Amino acid sequence: MVSASQDELTGLLEKYASDTRAGVQSLLRKYQMQEEKLRAERKRLDSMWEYERQYGDCTYICGVDEAGRGPLAGPVVAGAVILPKECEILYLNDSKKLSAKRRDELYDEIQEKAVAAGVGVISPARIDEINILQATYEAMRMAIQKLGIIPQVLLNDAVTIPEIGIPQVPIIKGDAKSVSIAAASILAKVTRDRLMVEYDRIYPQYSFAKHKGYGAKAHIEAIQKYGPSPIHRRTFIKNFITL
Repeated sequence: MVSASQDELTGLLEKYASDTRAGVQSLLRKYQMQEEKLRAERKRLDSMWEYERQYGDCTYICGVDEAGRGPLAGPVVAGAVILPKECEILYLNDSKKLSAKRRDELYDEIQEKAVAAGVGVISPARIDEINILQATYEAMRMAIQKLGIIPQVLLNDAVTIPEIGIPQVPIIKGDAKSVSIAAASILAKVTRDRLMVEYDRIYPQYSFAKHKGYGAKAHIEAIQKYGPSPIHRRTFIKNFITL
């Protein structure tokens, strides 16, 4: 069924409501379900503007989130996004709750609609050097610096970033509660996943495209068989092999 706007759906339902043909009524039921889903999605999205509305006097409200703290290989990536006020991006949500296809679609829409967006990438070697928490903070600071705009407030997924002079609001499970953080989580996740697909082409024996560097059984077995690659986090794999 072709997707339509809510106004178009309402118009179709009104126009053909009295048509008794079975095929028409079946089609109307499908459109009605689509309209109800669209209404529910807009209601869900409206609730995700709660934190942004608390800072309605600020022009630049930035969401910040990361992807890749847990994997055995690859970088940690952070996203920072400033959206226009009341910007509608349907199906925006915590990146972990979305399919890869949906994330890719939303990534493009976020980049198109955002006032500013930045991504920070910290290498596995740097993660080993300073630890994953500090590397995550570094990635977040990098993402914010790349915005080209100084935000007036940061909405962060659960953390307070050191060495930042901007007011910060840490929100537990913020990627499911704030549109700005959700957008940042998608930018970070899609960027990191695409990097891991590229690494898969360089180091195909590890199947990075499938597990994105996380500790899947097949991944651990590959490390034990082939040894670590240049993008493995040495501090993360020391329990699986002798370095």
